[in-house]
Amino acid sequence: MTEPLPLSPQGAPSACASQLGAVCWRMHRGRVEVLLITSRDTGRWVIPKGWPMTGLSAAEAAAREAWEEAGVQGEIADLPLGQFRYEKLMPAKPAIDCAVTVFGLRVQGLKDRFPERKQRRRKWFAAPKAARKVQEPGLRDLFLALDDQLAANAPVPQPARQAQARP
Repeated sequence: MTEPLPLSPQGAPSACASQLGAVCWRMHRGRVEVLLITSRDTGRWVIPKGWPMTGLSAAEAAAREAWEEAGVQGEIADLPLGQFRYEKLMPAKPAIDCAVTVFGLRVQGLKDRFPERKQRRRKWFAAPKAARKVQEPGLRDLFLALDDQLAANAPVPQPARQAQARP
């Protein structure tokens, strides 16, 4: 789950933790929109993401995170859109460098009742505006590429299966 990285400034090796995320998107009035959620700790705009889950493929785990964190139901693509890195801040612990593999999830519905509904807000943004709302440069690039890809009528990774909602 981790890959070695170059030595840190102090000379100690660092590790990069692997996470999985979902870019939840829809077409609205001919434009690509991306669903962003707030992080639980800082309230900044992020995508649903989390750790790999035993017994689930990477795409299935990303879809599960989208359900738990945002109440999203839809179709998840088997192939990733790309990857971005960020620094996960942890209370009273050192930050963790994370590499997030991101899957596209075409949203078919949003439920009002989902596990983290009291801990997060969610909001739709046009893809270019979503790119301006997030802090991670790699995630910005993914949003802009998604918008360009759909605007040019280029093929989008096809959904592999229905994302399953958990009651």
